[in-house]
Amino acid sequence: METEARRRSVRWGLISRYALLTVCAVIVLFPIYSAVMVASKPLRALGDLGVLVPDGFDSDGFTDGFRSARLGRFLVNSVIVATAITAAQVMTSVMAGYALALLRFPGRRVVLWVFLATLMVPVEVTIVANFETIQRLGWIDSYQALVVPFAAFAVGTFLLRQAFLGIPGDLRDAARMDGHGHLSFLWRVAVPMARPSIAALSVFSFLLAWNQYLWPLLVTNDDDFRTVQIGLKALSSDAGSQLNVVMGATVMASLPIFLLLVVFERQLVRGLTAGSIKG
Repeated sequence: METEARRRSVRWGLISRYALLTVCAVIVLFPIYSAVMVASKPLRALGDLGVLVPDGFDSDGFTDGFRSARLGRFLVNSVIVATAITAAQVMTSVMAGYALALLRFPGRRVVLWVFLATLMVPVEVTIVANFETIQRLGWIDSYQALVVPFAAFAVGTFLLRQAFLGIPGDLRDAARMDGHGHLSFLWRVAVPMARPSIAALSVFSFLLAWNQYLWPLLVTNDDDFRTVQIGLKALSSDAGSQLNVVMGATVMASLPIFLLLVVFERQLVRGLTAGSIKG
């Protein structure tokens, strides 16, 4: 009798959890679903009550959004900037994370805390100083203005430090006996072992760089250097009454991020959990 009651309790617990997860999934996915539905309907159909019901497909919202927002140019700029920022952050995080995890030098702890302390500084505090620096360097309307200020990432350094701390000491001793120096050990052993964390950092860096709006708006005046988020904002101002066009451009601009998350979903989860225990 007690066993039956326990099974019933476990069953209801599972049902409750799945019901909660289903509700959360609907809340998260509904904006995406509604954007796709609005984008795939002609403008005259948007006033109908059944606008969110799948009924045919009209591509005008997507094609008009692509043309009127210069989406192709803005997407290329976003891909260039996000890829460059991701590569720079991965490189600097690997080097700094390795040094803070496996090298012994005076003040190592202090340097780590300084890295972490930068996370407490709001972007708004540094944005004026960064803008003045970019202006003095003559980098306004250039890719380096969009990339260089974000070449290092304190969260990435901390994440990879934690991953490198998980490398067994025996491996380091064996590599040292085989004559491998730090650089050789880093690229041949440490980096391959930290691949899940590096993949997670790459996805996060790309997402953050892709979604930037304020900084690209400040340092660019020429449309040839502006990114897709600025293009979408301009489109929503110019064609705000054409909701299907705005939604079509928004859906197309989100496709690269969607594909990135689908491809690297497993590495992202593994990277977030790897190295979370070491202190």
